[in-house]
Amino acid sequence: MRLKKQLLAEIAEYLRLHYDSPEPPFAAGENQAFAPRAAKRMIPRAKGSAAREIPDADDAAVLDECAAPQPPARYAAPAPIADDRMAGMPTPTAAYGDLSSRLNTLDESFQEALFRLIDERGMRDSTCYKRAGVDRKLFSKIRSNPSYRPSKPTAVAFAIALELDLDDAADLLRKAGYALSHSSKFDVIVEYFIVNRRFDLRELNEALYEFDQPLING
Repeated sequence: MRLKKQLLAEIAEYLRLHYDSPEPPFAAGENQAFAPRAAKRMIPRAKGSAAREIPDADDAAVLDECAAPQPPARYAAPAPIADDRMAGMPTPTAAYGDLSSRLNTLDESFQEALFRLIDERGMRDSTCYKRAGVDRKLFSKIRSNPSYRPSKPTAVAFAIALELDLDDAADLLRKAGYALSHSSKFDVIVEYFIVNRRFDLRELNEALYEFDQPLING
């Protein structure tokens, strides 16, 4: 399956608006990071490299004069000022007790959230894991292990399979310990598909391939 040029253009525009790229503009206001694989062209490598200029003796003298002065050897650091602001801080024992209470009230796990969402949508387990591209053995492992933590691509695959909106998808990923970040091109492309309710995993993988990103369960 090949993506239509219109869809590739829409994804590239979404990346332009939402991807916090550290790369400089490529040409005429465009960013090479947004160009799909089919549109990229090889850029010849510049021959040679400029030699770094070595300062002469006069320059070195100027640099020495501009350097921050060092304190005299007899300089002594001031004595610390007594401060009783730590008096109201909890003791280590109290802090440990607070941590224990927090651990006893943990949020819903990824496994619990996944099967709750499957039930809420009236979906069969087999339908869910097949749409997510997950094999039955891995799905059984998730079901039998309440503390199972999937890889990020697998968590994304389940969000796509369950056709979650952006808030629910972000919540499911958070329970697995992940987030969708605008500093990741992979994440922004996934976000585009969720926002536009395009829940075809094959189509998403084709888009990821076109933009040189790792595939999901591929």
